Amino acid sequence: MSRKAVEKKIFLEDYVRRKYGDKDLYKNLVKLYKDYRDGKIILLDPDPPQSMFRYVLRPDYSLWFWTVIILTLLGVSLVYLTSLAGFLMPLRYVIGSLLILFIPGYVLVEALYPGEKDLSPLERLALSIGLSLAIVPLIGLVLNYTPWGIRLDPIIISLSIYIISISILAVYRKSRRIILLRKTLSTE
Repeated sequence: MSRKAVEKKIFLEDYVRRKYGDKDLYKNLVKLYKDYRDGKIILLDPDPPQSMFRYVLRPDYSLWFWTVIILTLLGVSLVYLTSLAGFLMPLRYVIGSLLILFIPGYVLVEALYPGEKDLSPLERLALSIGLSLAIVPLIGLVLNYTPWGIRLDPIIISLSIYIISISILAVYRKSRRIILLRKTLSTE
């Protein structure tokens, strides 16, 4: 490893002190952020997950995954609970709208573009909504030609299976990307 590469692999606090000094921490952090944004420095986790299982257990990496899983399970349970407790109907509408209009496309975008900087947040949002509007009708079209048809239960089950399976694929791709990035940087 070259000396220059070793100098770049230090803790964030040490880097700020060496480059900008100890005075006015806020201004120094703003300068550091600008350097990071401009690509002059790379900030890395000193202890990234080494496997897919560890990736899933670390909330700083997999919070999106757990949010998607919880929203999916909450949406499925709300469909059946609203027949018993009608006051949950507004919550069912909100969660159901997310499950139909956003989450199917979001998990596909996460699977296709596993890197954090592959797309901007606005591009991720637009693609998530657009892909959801394409995926959900395709699932309905496939269900139309099955013996179950387009009814509530088959739609809920197939949409949940799609969301969970693509989420697992996205977790696999994101964890592999982190592992390969770590191996690449350690060999430089």
